[in-house]
This record gives sequence, C-alpha cells and structure tokens, in this order.
Amino acid sequence: MSKEIRADYQQFLMFPPLVEDWVGADHPARFIRDFVDSLDLPALGFRVRPGEVGRPHYSTEMLLKVWLYGYLNKIRSTRQLERGCMEHLGLIWLTGLKTPDHNTLWRFWQDNREVLRRVFKQSVRVALHAGLLGLVVHAVDGTKIMAASARRSMWHREDLEKLAARLDESLDEVMAQVEMAQDREPGEYRLPEEFHDQLARRARIQEALQVLAAADRDHLHAGEPEARLMKVGQGTELSYNAQAVADGASGLVVAADVVDDESDTHQLVPMLDQVQENLGATARETLADGGYVSGAQIALAEARGYEVLTPAGKPEADRPYHVSRFRYDEDRDCCICPRGEVLTYERTKAGRRKAYAVRIYRCRSFRDCPVHRQCSRDRRGRQVEIGPYHHAMERQRRKRREKGALMRLRQVIAEPVMAWVKWHQDFQRWTVRGLENVRTQWALLCTTINLKKLFKHWQAGRLVLECG
Repeated sequence: MSKEIRADYQQFLMFPPLVEDWVGADHPARFIRDFVDSLDLPALGFRVRPGEVGRPHYSTEMLLKVWLYGYLNKIRSTRQLERGCMEHLGLIWLTGLKTPDHNTLWRFWQDNREVLRRVFKQSVRVALHAGLLGLVVHAVDGTKIMAASARRSMWHREDLEKLAARLDESLDEVMAQVEMAQDREPGEYRLPEEFHDQLARRARIQEALQVLAAADRDHLHAGEPEARLMKVGQGTELSYNAQAVADGASGLVVAADVVDDESDTHQLVPMLDQVQENLGATARETLADGGYVSGAQIALAEARGYEVLTPAGKPEADRPYHVSRFRYDEDRDCCICPRGEVLTYERTKAGRRKAYAVRIYRCRSFRDCPVHRQCSRDRRGRQVEIGPYHHAMERQRRKRREKGALMRLRQVIAEPVMAWVKWHQDFQRWTVRGLENVRTQWALLCTTINLKKLFKHWQAGRLVLECG
C-alpha cells in the first residue's frame, strides 16, 4: 500500500531559500523584471520621491513591476495588488518579500499617469527594435467601454426642467396659502418646515441646469463630466471611446488612445499621427471600418502621406445611380449622371452635420427621364452634393475598387484586440474615473497585450532585453 504525501509544517530547511530561485527561468515575472530593468525610468519622466529624510520609500522600478505584472494577471485594483504582494508568488518574487500598501500603489499611479502611457510606447519600440513589427498592413478600431460612474446618477436637462417646473408649481401654491393666512391672522406666518427642503432642492436643480448650460450639454454626470452617453451593446451607457491600431504581422498594438467623442469619425488621422510618432512611419496600408469614413479625415491623411483604406459599403453594382456614378466636371461647374444628363448648379448650403458648406447640383430634365423613379424620389429632381473633399473621396473609391479584397484582413487584425480586452481580460467597465485616468488604464491594457506577445518571443530566445 502506497504512503500518502502530506504537508510537513514542522520541517526545517538546512539552508535558507534564495528568493531568486522561487520562480522558474521562463516565468512571466522574470520577463516583467527584465522589461522594466531595460527601461530608462528617469528619462521616461517617472517621478522619484526623495529619500534623504523620513521613512524609506518604495522604488519606482518595483512599483512599476507590480502594476505591469498585476495587469498581466487581471489584478487591477490597488487593494487586490496589495493582497497579491502577500499571496501571489510572482508578485512576492518581484517585490523581494516587500509589501507596498494600496495607498502607495495609488499614489504611484496618480503621480505617473502620463508617464505610464509612455511605457506603452516603450513596449512598441522594443518590438520594433527586435524586428517583430511589420509596416505592411495596420488596422484601426474603436470600442465603447462603460465609465465607472453609473448612468442612473446623471443629470438630464429635460428631466431637471420638468422637475423644476413641478417644484415651482408646488411652491407657488404654498406661497399663496401663506399670503392668505397672513391676511387672515395677525403676526408673521412662517413657511412650513417641510417646504424648506423643497426650496433647497430647487436651488440644487437650478445649479445643475446652469452647469449643463455652461457645458452646452443635455446630459452630464457631476462626478465624471468627461464621460458621454454612447451606444454599448444593445443599450446606451455612460462611456468612453477606446481606440487602438494593431499590426497585421504580429498583432501588437502600435497606437492607443481614449477619447470622449461618441463617434470614430474624427479619430483616423490622430491615431495615424500616433503610429508615426511611435514607429517613425505608418504602414503601407491602414484599414479602417465604416465609422472612420470622413472626407475631411481622408483628405488630411492624403496630405500627410498616410495610406488608408475604408470599406466601400453596399456594392455599387446593386446601385446603378449611386452618387459615386455621377461625374463632377469642375471646369463646367456641373455633374454628369450615368445617362449623360447634366445636373446644373443650384445653390450652396451649410451642412447640418458637417462643418463645411456643400454645393448642390440638380437635374432639370427628370420629368422626361425614363429612369427618374429609380434614380430619385425627390419631386424636384435628383440632387447631388459636392463638398470640398470630393476629389479625395473619389480617389478613395477608386482605391476601394482596386484593393477591396484587402479589407477582409481588418477584422482579423483589429477586432481580436478589443475581444481580448473585453472577454479574455473580462474588462467591461473602467475602474477609474476621468479621461486622464482612463487613458492611463487603456495604455496599461494595451501594454499588457504587447507584453503577452513579447513574452512568447522572450521565452523562445528571439527577444533579448538589455537590462541597465
């Protein structure tokens, strides 16, 4: 009969254990140590607290290792990190048996929010110098992630105005009763005690309405004014818009940011600018989904030498009288329809959703046109709008026809990044408040994606980090 193996809690070790031997040679904690030790932390701008007087302080490099290793293992709160430094072998090894408390960890975050975002850029440059990045195809994508603050505690202008109106009616009735009582009875008649609360409530509502008016907003959360109502899944929630550019060859994230804009329309060029800053160049082609289609952004990307490709939308073969089939003749100042009919200039109007004016061209011979019902339902005849970015959009359409098959790569390059964050990391809501904190958290999440991929190359010996 075999003997059971049991824990012996009374055993003595002849030689004291060496902390260095507590984790294996290919343990992720060793990779995090090598990565942080390879960084020039003062040059990055990390704030180092002076230690000439007072209690000894925890080193910057150790606290950074704790945060990076924590995010690598889905440990993101300061209290969980504090507990992990006492229970998680990787963190115990990285800290050398030291136990920084949650306040120390949070102060490090607060002191170095912007600098922590530079660590993400360092992860990109490590991959670039190791030859792990390709500059052939990149893909940009965005995702909405719910804010830490709850929607139910938001201010809504319409609701506040209705509530203020009801309170005004109630208080007017009470004041009328007070006046009648003063006429009937001698002396001073005081307002009932319960209505003092209503007066204070009305004052708070008026203050909230003034804040909304000053911000030119219909919806606002007092504790997190930078968050916006955005479509998330099947509903609308208080959120931020997270952006990322992924490399097609390696899957590494090469640019990351968070904005409070509900739409991706204005984010294409800013993200490409960041890629240029991080890598020194952009890819031969950057793929973007339909949310990034903007004449202004596409024209600006052309002007800066960025190659972008956006989806064509519904196949033009199914739409014989699509606007793309109308030719604009700038010399004659007219548009030519697919049948050769001329649409003459009618007027210039300011666009409702656009920040620029467009020129309107209208068909005058539509009554005699045999296909006018197929072309347009407008009783005044088909109209075509020509904006200042018309030529850039035309060049983009031609490019789509030539390289449309390349768009199929966008989903397999960019969307896994968002899926990994939301489902593998189980990150459905920001755990910090405010745009600056949220940007730092997104940078750490994207750094984690890169470190996971770099770790595999480090394990295989294809990546050597030069520790300082």
